[in-house]
Amino acid sequence: MIDKYITIGELNSFIKTMFDENTFLRKVYLKGEISNFKNHTRGHLYFTLKDDTSRISAVMFYSSAITLNFKPEDGMNVLVEGRISCYPTAGTYQIYVDKMEVDGLGALYIEFEKLKEKLSKEGLFNENHKKPIPKIPKKVGIITAPTGAAIKDIISTIKRRFPICETILFPALVQGEYAAPDIVRQIKEADSGKYDLDVLIVGRGGGSIEDLWAFNEEIVARAIYDAKTPIISAVGHEIDFTIADFVADLRAPTPTGAAEMAVPTISEINNIIASLKIRLNEFISNTIKRNKLRLDNIKSSYILKNPLSLYEIKEQKLDNLIEVLNNNITKRIDNYTLELNHIKTSFVLKDPMRLFNPQKEKLLFNEKVLYNSVKSIILKSDHNYKLLVNTLKLVNPLGILEKGYSLVTKNDLIVNKSKDLEVNDLLNIRLYEGSVEVEVTKIN
Repeated sequence: MIDKYITIGELNSFIKTMFDENTFLRKVYLKGEISNFKNHTRGHLYFTLKDDTSRISAVMFYSSAITLNFKPEDGMNVLVEGRISCYPTAGTYQIYVDKMEVDGLGALYIEFEKLKEKLSKEGLFNENHKKPIPKIPKKVGIITAPTGAAIKDIISTIKRRFPICETILFPALVQGEYAAPDIVRQIKEADSGKYDLDVLIVGRGGGSIEDLWAFNEEIVARAIYDAKTPIISAVGHEIDFTIADFVADLRAPTPTGAAEMAVPTISEINNIIASLKIRLNEFISNTIKRNKLRLDNIKSSYILKNPLSLYEIKEQKLDNLIEVLNNNITKRIDNYTLELNHIKTSFVLKDPMRLFNPQKEKLLFNEKVLYNSVKSIILKSDHNYKLLVNTLKLVNPLGILEKGYSLVTKNDLIVNKSKDLEVNDLLNIRLYEGSVEVEVTKIN
């Protein structure tokens, strides 16, 4: 009888084979929310994907997980691509994820956070780079769409609060693919110096994150940072934050708020003027009081009541100085007179030759010593010369010829052995005086 029972492992293996052979399940695209997320120490990711009604287990191995450009976490909506298979050990089916990305607005949020972190590390958000907004501007530039509520709110608010301020519109696209380059172009134009602007408002009305995305572009952030004109960012509503808000010199919650920050009201100016008047009056009053008190002190001073006393003191001081000066002059003259008399009575003036006689005797002695030294050197040098000449004579190879010897050469080579000669050889014999040429006729 054939056993009709199979093991659980065999059943799960069969089910896994069914999953793996199904072409539809080899490439599956799912979207859902991450829950029960776990990052294994080996780099594998384990989590559950769920929607409103169902859930499925998921695993993403390290080789695929290292390609992610974001950090998955619970509650994040994602789009995944993978294959469905069975995990035989647990008897459950799951999706093996090959690729994963954040779903919809989440992707934009990640991109926003990445750029925000990058620019923050570069220092574009630092407070010490932010320029102060002028309190009383003469010209305000506005970069926004030429139509819509934003431009109307900004202009109407400025005219209502501070009608003497001039406004210049730099129309720009504020939404769509070409919005960011257009905003950058208008920022550079407004900041060129041709318009003499005191402050620049850059922004638009509210909208979705996609609508406001131009103000999250890196080129817009860098254009705002590089601008010399103070910039107020006015993008969206109070709850909306963009990269432009962090880089700008001042962030306004709304376009209307930007206009209110850019210009004061007439009443505020009047209050400032009134405050300055009060401070100026107080300053003038205090200055007059101080000077009046000083004048009273001068008027009641002893000098003004008896001015001659000032000169009497000076006259007495002058007399003392003159007396001191005369004493010093007299003392100096007495010292010079004493020194002159001493010189007059000195033996040098009476017999000046006495000053030179010792030097003359010393000179004669030195001349004698020098003469003897030179003579000794000459005699010693002559003696050495003669010794050297005699030595040269002794070692001179031609000196022996004077004693009757001769020097025999053959072809300019000295001959000192008979075996070096042959009959009929021509020889040169050098005598003490002169030389002769001979021919060899016999060799002994």
